[in-house]
Order: sequence, then structure tokens, then C-alpha cells
Amino acid sequence: MTDNDRMKEYAGVPLPQVRIMTDRLLSAESTERVLNALASDELIISHVRRFDIKGENLPMKVNSGPNKGLDNNHSERKTIMFGNQEILLTKSVGDFYLELMVKDEDEQNEVVERIKEVCNEVVPFGYTLSIGRYTKYRSTLRDTY
Repeated sequence: MTDNDRMKEYAGVPLPQVRIMTDRLLSAESTERVLNALASDELIISHVRRFDIKGENLPMKVNSGPNKGLDNNHSERKTIMFGNQEILLTKSVGDFYLELMVKDEDEQNEVVERIKEVCNEVVPFGYTLSIGRYTKYRSTLRDTY
């Protein structure tokens, strides 16, 4: 399925999202391990339309205090590999959002169960998984300006 086909099929419909909230903020290595474990599973990747990550920002410069404006050499701001793509990680990740493209609730449950299995393997200290809609799926009145 091409990206263009996915957009036609999507057509502004609110697709379900899986939110994975880890019990701790993850290191760059742990974030890379979780992302690649999710992306390497054929069942999961064939039903995920979009991956999003959220967490605490790791700014390039110190934002306040006596060292304001100086370089912030944080050990967790690293380049990670996601599949065969290099990504500069600028956050201490705590949340993963996976937007699913599923036909029905049975297919959704099958994919969510597989996501749980993968998370049980790569997130040893715990996580919370929920299904819902956590991001906008169409433009609002404010976005059209």
C-alpha cells in the first residue's frame, strides 16, 4: 500500500490510537530498542499509520539560570537508528503513540495484543497501554488561518 493509498483510505476518519506510557522516562538506547521492536513486528507495522513519541525536551542551550545561553551537553541527546533511518533524539521519551489502520474491532484487538507482547519483552520496568484518540485527526477552525 502506498502513502497515497493510505491517505485516500484515511480521509479524515478518526482512527484509533494506542498510547504506551512507560513508568519511567527512557534512555536513548531504550527508546531505540522499543521503537525498533515495534517496527520489526510484521503484524504491528502493517497496521500502524503513524508513530509519535513524547517526553521531556532536551534543549540544545540552557534556557534559564546563570548558564543561560550556554550549550547543554546532555548525555541522552543522541542520534538513534529507527529501522535504517538516523533520528536525532531531542527528548527523554515517556510516551509512544501508534495510530492504527484497522478494519474492525477484532483486528484492532489482535494488533493491540501483539503490541502488549512486544512491550512486555522490551519494557521490563512497566508501562500502561490505553486505546483512544490522543491527537487531532483533522484541521480545526484555528488551524485554517
